[in-house]
Amino acid sequence: MAVAGRCFSPRCRTAVEDLAPRTAVFGDILLGGTPIDDGMLTVFRAPASYTGEDVVEITCHGGVLVTQRVLEAVFAAGAIPAPAGEFTRRAFLNGKLSLTKAEAVGEILEAKSDAQLRVAASQRRGALSEKIEAAAHGLTALVAAVYAKIDYPDEDLAEISDAEFVERANAVCTDLAHLKDTYRTGSAIFEGINTVICGAPNRGKSSLYNAIAGEEAAIVTEIAGTTRDTLERDLPLGSVLLHLTDTAGIRETADIVEQIGVKRAEEKLQSAELIFCVLDGAKPLEDEDRALFATLQNVSAPKIAIINKADLGCLPLDLPSGLFCDTVSISAARGEGIDRLQAAVEALFLQDAIDTANDAIVTSARQFASLGEAIDRIADAVAVVEGGMGTDLAASDLERAVAALDELDGRTVCEEVVSEIFSKFCVGK
Repeated sequence: MAVAGRCFSPRCRTAVEDLAPRTAVFGDILLGGTPIDDGMLTVFRAPASYTGEDVVEITCHGGVLVTQRVLEAVFAAGAIPAPAGEFTRRAFLNGKLSLTKAEAVGEILEAKSDAQLRVAASQRRGALSEKIEAAAHGLTALVAAVYAKIDYPDEDLAEISDAEFVERANAVCTDLAHLKDTYRTGSAIFEGINTVICGAPNRGKSSLYNAIAGEEAAIVTEIAGTTRDTLERDLPLGSVLLHLTDTAGIRETADIVEQIGVKRAEEKLQSAELIFCVLDGAKPLEDEDRALFATLQNVSAPKIAIINKADLGCLPLDLPSGLFCDTVSISAARGEGIDRLQAAVEALFLQDAIDTANDAIVTSARQFASLGEAIDRIADAVAVVEGGMGTDLAASDLERAVAALDELDGRTVCEEVVSEIFSKFCVGK
């Protein structure tokens, strides 16, 4: 408030420090006591603010120079620039947001697709936090019941039988396992799928790349071997984010530069999580296509056969049995059939039962790892009881499971993890 009072003079002549919460006033923005612009100042008092602290917002006129001068005025009054994620970090540290909600804010800011926006908005509303909190509460109640009987043996407290302990622990474990399973969908939406477009020369690989990109991102000619190096880009295809790579046509060649491109294409295939094998549907298979099929037999990633040039009329192609998980006909040059390719990819990586706009979804490897730790510790507790060693010994395993859940949602999390998460935010958030 003191900083704002030194660089903003309300026209209503009420000092900034005396303004009521959630009040917006018109006034002058001052640099060295001289007005440089007029604008609005809005007051948010703790704890009813985004960060949980006293906050003011100053709105000035647009324009590069005036904005620069207003910033100079604020800094001259004693403010310091906020590093990336500073405001959301403060909201988390002050208990205004759980860690998963804070992560969702970052995901909203960095969203590249409507699916990412839907999931992040749901997480920001607490879909994931509520599931984690419910599981932690269930485990804590079970641990408390075990320890209460141990600490107060003379009290008339109901004892937790081994069967009840196992049943309640397994119920929480099942819920967490279902939550963990959503990571396949969450990862496909947020972290992306390493996808390689491959094929013999002149099959339309770069045209497919352009059709997915929605622009002329790759050079397309009728000359075989036009693409000599890999082109890489993150592109949404429906709800799935693709780390898409367009490769050189795979064939035997005497051209040294093209040989390097072919070698890189073959290397990309080995690390792919999804492969688009592009074929020319307007002519019979050639030896180069069959040689590529042989190469793909040794690649474990799911493969979709893309029969291109459907607008010219597709011939029946004798594809190897079991090599491809799906076949899609398209006209890459006309952008036709991309919706069918989208449906095929979503069927591979998204779970139909998940409502991306409302359900809790695990979106990061950090969340996935913490859930895995909690599930393992619950399994250990169940094994202890089923092995006849008693619920009191098993309760310590449940405490470790609760600790993993607390770390997942930020109740107990190390500074390094917090710093890593908020370092990915844009400045000002």
